[in-house]
Amino acid sequence: MKNIALSVFGFIVLLMIGCSGSDTYQGKWKGMSPAGDKVQITFEPKKFTITDSTNKAKTYSYTQNSVSIKNGVETYGIKLDDGRGYQVHFPVARNESIGLIIADNGNVLYSISRKDYIKSEDIYSLK
Repeated sequence: MKNIALSVFGFIVLLMIGCSGSDTYQGKWKGMSPAGDKVQITFEPKKFTITDSTNKAKTYSYTQNSVSIKNGVETYGIKLDDGRGYQVHFPVARNESIGLIIADNGNVLYSISRKDYIKSEDIYSLK
């Protein structure tokens, strides 16, 4: 009986941790849309903010709903409160300083970097 209670407690703890965003993408990012628009993206555990070049900011609440790591390439699924889903994808193996934010339909919304604004095609050329 103790083992069952302990297992249930452990599962609940893992579920609660899994709902907040991963430390991998927490913090500030420089983002660039495919059209070249520059934004600042700040991820916190349960929300993120996108600030455009005019300092207009929009904040979204989210939960992390998946994690995939294959050959060092990491992808984190997030779901907004309104049901929209996105992926925070790090296509260069073992490099979590550059990535992409991708819509569920596969369209790249932003390329992201910790240091510089970078185009999505430049990320793939770094592989």
